[in-house]
Amino acid sequence: MTVAETVPPGDLPDPDEDPAALVTLRDAHVVHKARTGGLFSRDRVYALTGADLTIAAGETVGVVGESGCGKSTLAKVLLGIQRPTSGTVSLRGRNLWEMGAAERRTAVGTGTAMIFQDPSTALNRRMPVRQILRDPLDVHRRGTPEQRTTRVRELMSLVGLPTVLADALPGQLSGGQRQRVAIARALALEPQLVVADEPTSALDVSVRAQILNLLLDLKERLNLSLVFVSHDIQTVRRMSDRVITMYLGRIVEESPAARILGEARHPYTRALFSATPGLLAPIDPIPLVGPVPSATKPPSGCPFRTRCWKADAVCATAMPDFEDAGPAHRYRCHHPVLAGETTRDLVSQSSAAMAAATATSKETP
Repeated sequence: MTVAETVPPGDLPDPDEDPAALVTLRDAHVVHKARTGGLFSRDRVYALTGADLTIAAGETVGVVGESGCGKSTLAKVLLGIQRPTSGTVSLRGRNLWEMGAAERRTAVGTGTAMIFQDPSTALNRRMPVRQILRDPLDVHRRGTPEQRTTRVRELMSLVGLPTVLADALPGQLSGGQRQRVAIARALALEPQLVVADEPTSALDVSVRAQILNLLLDLKERLNLSLVFVSHDIQTVRRMSDRVITMYLGRIVEESPAARILGEARHPYTRALFSATPGLLAPIDPIPLVGPVPSATKPPSGCPFRTRCWKADAVCATAMPDFEDAGPAHRYRCHHPVLAGETTRDLVSQSSAAMAAATATSKETP
């Protein structure tokens, strides 16, 4: 009898997986049923479509895109919170959704963690800090009672919280202190993957830098894999090794963070970064034509074509395949931004396309 015959399928590593990968998504789709639609058939919301992604140990991956583009859905799928409608999610080469329920809870609960957007709602307001940090250790029965008490003290020291706050309630803490508690709780079971979903958006500007520096320090000290989801595109770029751009549930570009500002090839990525303020140059956003399409009725072909100044009939026929643009850089576009094209060039192109579309609409009776 072979090993494969004696081990359940969920316990066998996939031979096609990258051995260095911590988490891998393959053709992951998430489709929800909406409340709208006909009497016997409800509309479907395509929250995530064909996501392929690999996250290596110790890597920081930033995720950017407009609201509703699927960033949080992608995060939930990576953590095993959301089961994909189709496709696979592998943790250390093992398919999460082929594991038994108890084993999956242990793998997800101890191997992954999430830092939520608003610590005031993410923390139980009736539990003191000491119990909030001890709770994951109690649930997963990690160590003896004395070891758990010691671990709570270690966690508070790790995130820069004084021990005198151990008996404080979340409502007695500042916003930055609450987020430090949330980070400490996420690290309680020494996870390999941490997803930070807008971790600084609910904080004052003066506190954001402290929390971001803390995350970077913890990532280096603990060799964490970090997925950083945020609307603050410049912060994502500075925090990440690699940046993923999402549009209407699809990953449309992946690029090394150091190259994405001036070398992104997808028009949507360039439009996003052109609209972010900088210290050395004024904002010169690339104007986008057309409305944002609905996730219940996405456009045919490339979903960005309804707003893209480069779109033509080809873009309506099929979703483009990924094209390589260099090491760890790929994009999906029929008419990518050419190497060397500046933001000013793209603004001129988009403005000209909008003027031509306006003139055509006036000529049409």
